Amino acid sequence: MTFVQLIDCRTNRFDEMDRLMDTWVEQTKGKRTATHAVVGKDRSDASHFIEIVEFPSYEEAMRNSNLPETGKVFQELVALCDEMPTFTDLDVVRDDTLYASTARRFFDAIAMHGELPPLDGLIAQDYHDHDPSNEQDTMGMDAMRREVEMWRAGFDFAFRIEDQICQDDRVCTRWTWNGTHKGDFMGIPATGRNVTMTGTTIHRCTADGKIAEAWWEYDRLGLMGQLGALDALEI
Repeated sequence: MTFVQLIDCRTNRFDEMDRLMDTWVEQTKGKRTATHAVVGKDRSDASHFIEIVEFPSYEEAMRNSNLPETGKVFQELVALCDEMPTFTDLDVVRDDTLYASTARRFFDAIAMHGELPPLDGLIAQDYHDHDPSNEQDTMGMDAMRREVEMWRAGFDFAFRIEDQICQDDRVCTRWTWNGTHKGDFMGIPATGRNVTMTGTTIHRCTADGKIAEAWWEYDRLGLMGQLGALDALEI
């Protein structure tokens, strides 16, 4: 279970504290167990700071606390604070990465059987799509729907999400695509073959949670080979 520690402190010497944290990061390379740290400043009180530190588990957090470098830095941290900092230990019981959820809903929506559902809640009207297999970028909601419908006309398919990595407004999704070739695709009549393809998509999301831009990389050549389009090139 993921574990989070909140460190609540007051200081008018934040710059010194910030440099102290940099020193700790440098000294604990290869030893520390913390995976993510965020420092926030109170908008209504410039001396009030909260640091949020994430660990894989409570046990890993305790290992981190027992490092001699951590003990030394803690004493120096206390000396920089106006009063004794407080610590709150939290077991994470729910962790939603909202943009990652939006990306997952997008992949589910375009693979849904039956009529393509409205994408207004997922995609911005001025959506911009970068696909190296297209001569020109796909621009706008309507153009994106036409692109999706081309794939849906050629295949019954589904995505399996392998990994997702989120940073700021970007979500990187590594996926596996499995489909059955049921209709014309790129001039290739239906073969009935079961085909598979791997790829990665980076989505940029807006503040209201919609997808504004996407970059695609996938094994289209491998797909065409499975459909028999490359047979004439074999020696």
